[in-house]
Amino acid sequence: MTQTQPVETIPTPRPAPVAVPTAGQPYEYRRAPLVEPDWTRFPGWRHITRDQWESAQWQRVNCVKNIKQLRAVLGDTVDETFYADLEADQKALATMSMLVPPQMLNTMVPHQPMSTEALLADPIRRYMIPVASDRRTDWPSHPYASRDSLHEHDMWVAEGLTHRYPTKVLAELLSTCPQYCGHCTRMDLVGNSTPAVDKLKLTLKPVDRYDAHITYLKAHPGVRDVVVSGGDVANVPWRNLESYLMRLLEIETIRDIRLATKALMGLPQHWLQPDVVEGLERVARTAARRGVNLAIHTHVNHAQSLTPLVAKAAQTALDVGVRDVRNQGVLMRGVNATSADLLDLCFALQGEAGILPYYFYMCDMIPNAEHWRVPVWHAQQLQHDIMGYLPGYATPRIVCDVPFVGKRWVHMLTDYDRERGISYWTKNYRTSIESADLEALNKRYAYYDPIDTLPEAGQAWWLAHRDD
Repeated sequence: MTQTQPVETIPTPRPAPVAVPTAGQPYEYRRAPLVEPDWTRFPGWRHITRDQWESAQWQRVNCVKNIKQLRAVLGDTVDETFYADLEADQKALATMSMLVPPQMLNTMVPHQPMSTEALLADPIRRYMIPVASDRRTDWPSHPYASRDSLHEHDMWVAEGLTHRYPTKVLAELLSTCPQYCGHCTRMDLVGNSTPAVDKLKLTLKPVDRYDAHITYLKAHPGVRDVVVSGGDVANVPWRNLESYLMRLLEIETIRDIRLATKALMGLPQHWLQPDVVEGLERVARTAARRGVNLAIHTHVNHAQSLTPLVAKAAQTALDVGVRDVRNQGVLMRGVNATSADLLDLCFALQGEAGILPYYFYMCDMIPNAEHWRVPVWHAQQLQHDIMGYLPGYATPRIVCDVPFVGKRWVHMLTDYDRERGISYWTKNYRTSIESADLEALNKRYAYYDPIDTLPEAGQAWWLAHRDD
């Protein structure tokens, strides 16, 4: 019997798949675990051990305070044009003296070879070590800029105690920090005098200043919230700071205490010292027992600043009982004023370092800061563009700190002249210097965009009124 051979079938050709274009997202999240940059890449730190690096004392002793010390660290990795640029700024324009902990310097140009071009472009360098070529020459300062742009000194009710909001005060315990930021809003008081700024001085002994604060707070039960700042509380000897905090906790009407310290990021080694950790635990335990919310507020402006040591310091504070560690950054051109930069930072803060993104302030109207400031409309756009990516509780508010008004979400203005860059704001409370001003709540208060961001007609108007 002849078997039937199978018939070979030829598959019907199928049309080639057509690629369907996808629009993608304006921002694509990519997890980026924190990394401690290798400090031995710097010629001046080639032989520094991990034990030295993680010592708060070593960090403080080896802070960079001048060009000579910076040159010793960087060696010949940058050329003389950079140092000349820096010297020009220090001699005529800088409102803050140079003070950069090794921890912060190590986060500059962290993942590529150091060079003049790379250092000039670095976002941390741009606000920690400003150079003359960074600053604007047409409008280095806004005509309405002032060295105490928020009038905090005018609102002192005791030396270093600003009563600006009805239920909150700012306690400036001292006038120094472990690091000096070029954009510092308290540049009239904090740090050493510079050729551009002769600083104010605290005159009372610390014990007398602290006594005056406590006396005022006991006499004003309407104050429930104290921001303990400076300067930076990391520069207060721990024994003195703990004593001050325990005295605050004895005042029944105080329900919130916030410790303001950029050093959690700039000098995390301080907050990891055993005596500081143990003392913070004592304060946190007392606060919890008395029903007081104790939080730490730090100041991180770029994701590069976040390293495993910073995350360890934040987690340690939480482990010993601090309720929250929150971040208050500042919007600055050339540093973080893009939605991608802000989202990268917020994901690193919230997801990698355990720090809650809380506020981003518009850079204040201080002298020689126009190259950093952004206009209100830009801040509004950034707030729009970062929504929807982060968890709601970790989505920061972008705020404008309006002189005589206080913090306002950037969409809360009542009127806005975009051509001249003048926004108008209202408020719902009186500061401590307006108790007799019956019209304080009926006024409109002005805030000003940087002039170089205005349309030509607006820039021409300001030029014509420059000397008014």
